[in-house]
Amino acid sequence: MDFSLNEEQEMFRKFVRKYLNDQEQTKVARDYIAGDVEAVKQAVAGVNELGCMMVNIPDDYDGMGLGKLDLVPIMEEFGRTLMPGVFLETSAFAVPIIEQFATTEQKQHYLSEVASGEKAFTVAWLEPKRSYTEKGIQLVATLEQEQFTLNGVKTQVADVALAQYFIVPVRVNDEVSIVIVDKDTPGLTITAQKGFDETRQLSNVLFDDVQVPLNALIGPLGDGWGILQEGLLSYNAAVSSVCVGAMEKIVEVASEYACIREQFGQAIGRYQAIKHRLADMKLSLETARSLSYYANWALETTSEDRVEAICSARIFATQAFVDIAAHNIQIHGGIGFTEEIDCHLFVKRSRFYENYLGTQAQYYDRAIAALGWDATATATENENLLIS
Repeated sequence: MDFSLNEEQEMFRKFVRKYLNDQEQTKVARDYIAGDVEAVKQAVAGVNELGCMMVNIPDDYDGMGLGKLDLVPIMEEFGRTLMPGVFLETSAFAVPIIEQFATTEQKQHYLSEVASGEKAFTVAWLEPKRSYTEKGIQLVATLEQEQFTLNGVKTQVADVALAQYFIVPVRVNDEVSIVIVDKDTPGLTITAQKGFDETRQLSNVLFDDVQVPLNALIGPLGDGWGILQEGLLSYNAAVSSVCVGAMEKIVEVASEYACIREQFGQAIGRYQAIKHRLADMKLSLETARSLSYYANWALETTSEDRVEAICSARIFATQAFVDIAAHNIQIHGGIGFTEEIDCHLFVKRSRFYENYLGTQAQYYDRAIAALGWDATATATENENLLIS
């Protein structure tokens, strides 16, 4: 079975890569670190003009009506350049859950805005001293007279400056629901936070008697946790593609440096220690690529093994990204630790994805559950075998 991208998808990749190369690759990320948000918005607007935000939006809502596999080359190219923005949160999280669970009126409103490039989404999930679990969602939403009143705090919300809407998991009558909140809604207080990865800027969002209309509810009341899990499948398949793109760039840069950096009269790439490390990096990259392609194919075709395929891709790709980014530092030696070289940017981004919207341990547990593996039952069976 061939899971490689088709000719049209590779052609679209070339357009995206050319545009990002014209933007000087990681310069956009460095502009964001320097606080030049307007420059980043202009770069994002250029990406939108290529049609990237329209790819997986149905024709009825001014999109291209393409599949989730068509996002793969775009995500990989964004990974190569550490492109700032909320493309992941919008196209790979908000759009799928809106398309699957929202009303026709909500789809017409939100999806059309995304397709035009006018609006984007970020995810306000995590709360202070809590986790990405169902119990960790404690922001209270009181429903009265056809509107919700939100009170609580969300933390580590990514790239608020580049988004207009929040996807907010809330607790209504002790059950989780999902609402969409406009950033300009009265009662919101947004405070910048320090983050390890400065190319993904974080904020603390305080909800103080924030009034949200009932038609901002996505899906049935109380079904929020299930909706989040469906959204995470799309998101994690896309994250694995982003990681693959970043790893591909790292391997290219490390290999090139190993060929031009000389030590004791010859290129360091001729030494076995470097050769073996580069070979291991390339092997991890291609393994992650295979898992990513299959995960996105399984998602698009709603394959029976889509949950375990996507979780496996997410687990392997994020960990491989962390390892390869660290190896790249070592191959570059002392210069790899400097601000001027991009090595540190990839290290920070790899650590950001490691625990964003869920930890590795959580995805291991979900993969195990999807595979039907029960550690307790397995231990009991083994014990019985030993007794017999």
